[in-house]
Order: sequence, then C-alpha cells, then structure tokens
Amino acid sequence: MEATPEVYAALAHYLGQTLNPATGKEAEQSLAAVEVQQNFPVILLKLVENPSTDQTIRFAGSIYFKNYIKKHWEPSDGETDVISAMDRAAIKAHIVSLMMGVPSTIQTQLGEGVSIMADRDFPHQWEGLIPEILSKISATDHSGNIGLLQIAHSTFKRYRAAVRSTELFMEIKTVIEQFGPAFLTLLQTVDAAIDANASNPSALQPMFQELTLLVRIFYDLNYQDLPEWFEDNQENFMSIFRKYMNYTNPALQTDDAEEPGPIEKLKAAICEVIDLYAKKYEEDFVSLRDFVTIVWHLMTSTGMEPKFDMLVSKSIAFLTTIVQSSRNREMFANPDTLKGVCEKIVLPNMTLRESDEELFEDDPIEYIRRDLEGSDTDTRRRAASDLVRGLLEHFAKEVTDIFSAYVVQNLQTYEKNPAGNWKAKDTALYLMTSLSARSSTVQAGVTKVNEFIEVLPVFTQHILPELQSSADGHSHPIIKVDAIKFLMVFRSQLTKEQLTQVFPSLLNHLVSSNYVVYTYAAVCIERILATKMPNGAMQFHEGDIATVAHPILKHLFDLIEKNGSTPEKLAENDYLMKAAMRIIIVAKHDLEPVAVEMVGRLTKIIEVISPNPSNPKFNHYTFEALAALIRFICARKPALVAEFESLLFPPLLAIITQQIAEFMPYALQILAQMLDFHTEKQIPPAYQSMLNELVMPVLWQANGNVPALIKLLQSYFAKSPMIFIDNKLLSPVLGIVHKLIGSRVNDQFGFDLLCTIFEHVPMEHLTPYLKNVFVILLTRLMQGKTARYTRGFLNFISFLFLLKKEGLTIDIVVGCFDSIQATPLFTNLLRDVLIPELEVMLTPRERKSNVVGLGNLLAQSQIMRTQPYLPLWEPILTGLIRLCETPVAQTKSRTEEEELYTFDIEEVGYQASFSKLTVIGHKEEDMTAGIPDSKCHLAQCVSVATQAEPALRGVISPEIFAKLGEYMSSAAPAPLR
Repeated sequence: MEATPEVYAALAHYLGQTLNPATGKEAEQSLAAVEVQQNFPVILLKLVENPSTDQTIRFAGSIYFKNYIKKHWEPSDGETDVISAMDRAAIKAHIVSLMMGVPSTIQTQLGEGVSIMADRDFPHQWEGLIPEILSKISATDHSGNIGLLQIAHSTFKRYRAAVRSTELFMEIKTVIEQFGPAFLTLLQTVDAAIDANASNPSALQPMFQELTLLVRIFYDLNYQDLPEWFEDNQENFMSIFRKYMNYTNPALQTDDAEEPGPIEKLKAAICEVIDLYAKKYEEDFVSLRDFVTIVWHLMTSTGMEPKFDMLVSKSIAFLTTIVQSSRNREMFANPDTLKGVCEKIVLPNMTLRESDEELFEDDPIEYIRRDLEGSDTDTRRRAASDLVRGLLEHFAKEVTDIFSAYVVQNLQTYEKNPAGNWKAKDTALYLMTSLSARSSTVQAGVTKVNEFIEVLPVFTQHILPELQSSADGHSHPIIKVDAIKFLMVFRSQLTKEQLTQVFPSLLNHLVSSNYVVYTYAAVCIERILATKMPNGAMQFHEGDIATVAHPILKHLFDLIEKNGSTPEKLAENDYLMKAAMRIIIVAKHDLEPVAVEMVGRLTKIIEVISPNPSNPKFNHYTFEALAALIRFICARKPALVAEFESLLFPPLLAIITQQIAEFMPYALQILAQMLDFHTEKQIPPAYQSMLNELVMPVLWQANGNVPALIKLLQSYFAKSPMIFIDNKLLSPVLGIVHKLIGSRVNDQFGFDLLCTIFEHVPMEHLTPYLKNVFVILLTRLMQGKTARYTRGFLNFISFLFLLKKEGLTIDIVVGCFDSIQATPLFTNLLRDVLIPELEVMLTPRERKSNVVGLGNLLAQSQIMRTQPYLPLWEPILTGLIRLCETPVAQTKSRTEEEELYTFDIEEVGYQASFSKLTVIGHKEEDMTAGIPDSKCHLAQCVSVATQAEPALRGVISPEIFAKLGEYMSSAAPAPLR
C-alpha cells in the first residue's frame, strides 16, 4: 500500500464511517480488506499523528490501531502473519515519538496497543524500548514526557496480571536496573518543578499528569514483589507521596463538582500505592502509620462532591486494608477511635447523594450495573460497605452496637415522614445489609451472617411490607429497590416456603412502571430460581412455577421489546433476558403449550439485534433461552422441531450468509441441536442445502466458529455419513482436518472431527485416505509437537483400538503406519511417543480409554507378536500398570442439573473465543462403558495373547505377571471387546 493523498483520504473516510452505527460494519469490512496489505499500519499511524487531520478521525484511527494490534500482533499458530517484519519494525520505531505529540485520549488508545505489543515482544524482541524512552525524557518538556511515560506504563502494567515466575522477576529486575535511577530522578525533578510553578496553573497541569503517571508506574513495578532497589529507596519515594497526600493549591481548584481535578487524581493514585504496600509489604512499610493519619484527616475534611468520589473510595479501601490486619488492631481498639471511623467516615459516605438520584433517573441501566456487578468499586457507598465488613473482622460486637443505633434512628426518622425522609430508610437498609452480610457469593447470596444481628425480624418488619405493597405505591422507587435487593442478598437465609410466599410480590413489582424496580424484580426472580438448599440440591424445579412461567416470560419479552427503539436499546437490559432464560430452564416441559410462541418471540429479538450485536451478555442469554426451549420441548415432542425450524431458519441462515461473526457460533450450535432432534435417518432437505457452504474455508477462518462447526458436522455424520460420499465432500472435510491438525489452537478439534469420521464413514470409502491422514498426523508430530497434541494423538490411537468397525482392525491401523516408511514405523511411535505419554496426568476417562485401547492392541494384534515389536511388551505393560496404580485426584463432577442452574456469564468474547451454549449439553459416547474394570480387562488381554502365543511369556517379567494376576482376581472379567 502506497502512502498517497488518495489513500489517506480513503482511510480517513472509512474511519469516520466506523463511528456511525449505520455505516460502521460496512466500513470495518472495507478496512479489514486492506489492513492485510504491507505498510497499512504505518499509514494509519501517520494519519493519527497528523495534527491537521480531524480530531474525531484521529481518535477513530487510534481505536482502529489498537484493535488491529489486538487482532494481528500475535498471530494464531498455523495462521499467516499479517504484519510484515518491516511493518513491525516501523511501528516500534515510530510509536515512541508519536505518543509524545498526540492528545491524551489518543495516547490512551495507542497505549493499549503498545501494551499488547510489549506483552509479546518486550524485552527480548524490543530491547531498545526503555533506552529510547530514557533518551527522550526531558527535565523541562513535561507535556512530551507524558506520552513517554504513558508508553512505559502501558508496557509495565502487564506485570499486575502476570503469573509469578523466576523469569518474570528477572525481567522486572532488569527493567528497574535500566529505568529505576532515571525514574526517581524524574520524580524529584517534577516535584521541584511543581514547587517552582506553584501559582502557574497552565504549567502545573502537565506536571501533575506526569506525576500521576510516575505513581502508576511505581505501582506497576512494585505489584509482584518488593524489589530491592525500591526497598532501598523507599523513603525517597514515600516522602514525596506523603507531601502530595497533604498537598493543596488554589491555583488547581476548579468549579466543576463532577470531574476530579489533577490533585484528586494524583492522591487517588498514591492511595492505590499505599494500599498495595499495606496489603503486601506491611512489615517493610515504614511510613504506614504516617499515611493512616494523613488519610484519616483527608477523609474527615474532603467534601461530598462527586469529583472526590474516586479519592474517597481509594482512601477508604486503604483504611479497610489497615483495619483488617490483626497487626493494626490496636490502632482502632480505642472506643472513641472506632466510633470516629463509624461516624465520620462510614456514615457520611453511606448516604444517598443527589448525583446517585440523578443516575437512577437518567441512566437506570448504569445505576443497576454499578450496584449489581461491582462496577461501583470506585463509589463511596461500596467503599464504605467494604470498610464496615473490614471492621467486623476484629470488632464485630462493638461495630454492630454503634451502627445498630443509627439504623434504628434512621428508621424512626423515616416513620415520622415517609415521603420526606425516605433517604433515611435507604441509608438504614444499606447499612443493615453491609452490617449483616459477613460474606457472600453471586450464586448463593449471603453465606455468612453477622452473629449479632437477626436477619429474619428485619425482613419481616421492614422489607416484607414494602414488597407486599403496590409496585407503584407511596414508597419511593429506590426504597422498593432496596427491599428487593435485601431479599435477593439474603435469599439463602429464607426457606423455600418463605421464598414461595414472597414470589407473588416479586411478580407484582415486575409490572412496575419504573425501569430499575422491574429490573431488580427480574434479577431477584432469576437469583431465587437458581438458589440451592443447604444440602446442595436446587430449591426450585419443574412444576414449582408452572402457573406463572408463561405470564412472566410474556411480560419479560414485552419489557425488552418496549425499550427496543434501536437494536442497541433492545439488547441493553441483559438482566431481563437472563431472567427469561432462567424461567425456561426451571419450567422446562411446563412451557410446552406456549413453546412455539416463545420461540417466535426470541426469533424476532434475534432478527432485530443481528444487524448490530452490541451486548454480549444479552446475546448469549437469548441463545441460551432458545436452546433451552429446543432441548426441553423437542425431547418430548420431536414433531415441534419442524415448527421451530420454520421460525428459526430465516434468521439463522441470514447470520451464516452475512457472516455475522458475533452470532455465527450460536447459529451453528442451534442448527446442530435441532438436527440432532430429527428422528428420520436421512438429512432433511433444508440441512442438505447448506452442507456445501459449511465446508467452505471462509467459515473456518474465525477460530470462534470452529467448535460449533465441528459439532454441526458431527451431527451430519451421525445422521447420514453417506451424504458426504454422495456429494463428494469427504475430501474437503479431510482438508479441514488437515488445517485444524496444523493449528496449535485448533488441533484438538481436528482430532474430534477425525474420530467422528472414523466412527461413521464406511471403511471402503475411508481406506483410500487412510495413509494420507496418518502422514498428516505424523508430520505435525515431527514439526510442531506440543504436550496437548501428543496427548490428543495418544487418545486418538486408543480410540482407533477401541473402535469396533467392519473393515478396520488394529493390525490394519498398525500396518498402515508401518507402510509409511521402509522400516516399521509404529515401533518408534510406541517407544518415543505413546508409552512416554502414559506418564502424563490423564483424566480418569482418558486413563480408562488408554488402558483398554492399548490392552486391545496387545490382545488382538498379530503384528505385536512378531519382531521388532516383542521387546516393547514390557515397557507397554510397565507404563499401563503405572497408569493404573497412580491415584486419581478425586474431583466432584457436576450433575446436569447443576450445570443448568449455576452457569453464569462473566465475560463473553467475540471471535477470539468460542461462546458455548451450556444448556445444550454435550454427551460423549463412552466406548469403554461395557468394561467395568480396566485393570481386569488389561490382565485378560495379556492372558488371551499369551495363550495364543506362549512365547510372549518370555518377554514379560514375573513381576508384571504377578501384578496382572492381582488385577485378574480383583474383579470379574468383562467380555473382550
């Protein structure tokens, strides 16, 4: 690609279109078509760097660069590297200077790209990065330093999430040796410059940005461990941090009550550092008590404006860390100190503020997410609640007494004037929840309750009346939400009968006119239906909600569609869709009379959101709900499959035809699921018509599609393998196997597809390909062996030895391998690959398959009774016996019901990861099911072989015969397979 004015103009045009939802997807496709060309990333960066380019285009370009790096910088194994070596070198050479001159918003986006680059290349393939940064650091150009420090932070922040290892510590040590002294010098230089420019706000602004980045880099480099250099220089850093925790300057104060200023951002960053030191390096943290005093005074003098929220929450987090440590107990043991913490820090920050009310009214979905998903970690309320739980660690009785008095006082204030004093009850309920819940989980709610508080009387007196009153009655909507949330949090403390009694009240609130109230009602219903009893069994089952399941579902879909003025708005509220999914999972066959209607509603939703998928969680719950309906209804009424397909085929085929990447894996899984429910032996015409498209290479390019495509092809093979023969598609499918086996990411799926082909395709059609298939497997074994591939190869060979199929014997398999070269090849495979792999910690199922499969090899193969295989009997049996004798780690397998009830979606990725529909389930046929004892089977196999060929007794040691004798006598032998 040449850097011509026309190319720059076209690039700017398409980048601008990516910002518009109406043109975004088409523009991204156009850019994706040219991004593979050499010089593209260099041209993109030059466009971003050019100050004459429109700012929105520059910002869009920085986002595109970040995503480009994310997609291509580290190519998947077996995939072509899109970025040439020349472009990689040019990006690295250009990025440091570029970051010095672009606005901070663009720096942030580019910095994320740099972080990805550094994660792969730094330090060994980017050795010049730190020297280049240091060479450009200036004692006077503070604005330019910001970009350089942003690169350093982007490079070092990956240490926060890195796995501890000797190699990691050596890398950090090397970085500090290069970067540390200059880093400290720059910190001191900036500190002096701030003093010199104390009354010059325009000069102070970049200096404070620079200082904040230096503090963040300090956090990056100290996160994993306390480096010796930082320990030696601790006071040099901490003296500056103490200074700025106490720092005030009218020149930097603004009238903006919402956005934090430079001083607040810096103090919040320092609070994170001292919190880290208090958590990890308490014994070495010499200044700890000084900072406790500073933070205490800061908390009692900071205003309630939203711009201080992050600073307050980080400060409270530091105090929480301090109070949880038993070493610091005496600092808070004084009753006056304890009361001061409760009254001056906790209570003021628990009160609902005007900004919270505005968020409730103006952006309800954000209010909900902050509260339910913990995205409110930087809010005062969440921090204050965490501090309460921290105080309970060592002062449970004292703290409970202090706060209980305030709870009573607030409730009395509310009773005097419910309409005017509703915030008092809100504070009381929030405080009561924080005080009562010692520990909790998403699945169970509160798991440990404060022993000094009785939850049930609180629920009966203050929560139940709110739930039983009208949804849109006299109480403020936030009080309604508080009541619902209390029920949700403490649901495990209530019996099934109590929850069943309160269920109608929740249904009543589901029809509230308030967005937050009805969403919380939906969330609470979903959580209650997923609750377990103390013995681990699920509380609610099919039949428990039979009378209300359909009305609830209908109303949930109405609420979803009511907000659906655009695809984005329709998919906004994933809580409603998750509740719908849970109702379907619990109600199961109770929904049979309305199943077609429900599938129709879900189909319409999919049709609306397909053009612009925007909410991964909503999307996933939608398809899980659909899969649940198909699973439970079609299992009893296969005839309904045709009705479901008439509704679903148009949107699902549109997804595949239009290659909507986010939805493709879901569509393929649903198609496989419905095909499995067809009872006829042949492939239905609609599925026949799409088969050619399913083996086209374009569908297999996205890794996220591969598992779903495999499942769908497996369904085709299981239903009618001859369709591949008749349509001359076996060769293309084996070509897919070849591609998958060559990929380190997808090789296991190649083995899965290969096993399906061997299981179902008649040998007269498969035999011509047999040698080529084995050559492909061996080529990967020689050229790109990994531990996972070797394990997969062993399991595949054992599968072949377990397979009972006309035209395929164990000696045909061994003989085919041996025919690949002049000398018998399978001996090398046994000695160098298969036997050593038995030492690997295999799963119980893999162990049994390998013991039985290799046992069959010994019993059934005539070739194994000849040279050069006879010397291998002893090592094979030694390996199998060692495998049999190695204790199996006892793990509790989850039942099908547990899988259905307890799965959750934390983060659903697009393309890069496969989004499996859990509700479909995946049952593999156990080919060793008829063999109860693999040890006894192995002993029997050797007995059969030695009876047929007595000379074998001479190659097996007495110790092995003795062990096999133990196996034979330990259990009744099963029929040989």
